[in-house]
Amino acid sequence: MEMRAIKKWLVVFCGILAAIVVADLLSNFIVSAAGITGWSRFLMGFIIYAVLFFFLLHAIERIFGIRFFGMNRDEP
Repeated sequence: MEMRAIKKWLVVFCGILAAIVVADLLSNFIVSAAGITGWSRFLMGFIIYAVLFFFLLHAIERIFGIRFFGMNRDEP
């Protein structure tokens, strides 16, 4: 395996990991600040987490040019 391919996968992995950590922290903060409890806390936390996670991935793609999802792209 080439070093370029290893570097590419390492950057993608780090980008996804960063999105996971930031989305988790933000969603927990938002749900706690809103004072939601019980099963609705879990549901709202999950929805907020999912929205933030994909928003962060999209932002990282745009800002840093990292491709997480290669859909609708000309290159293979």
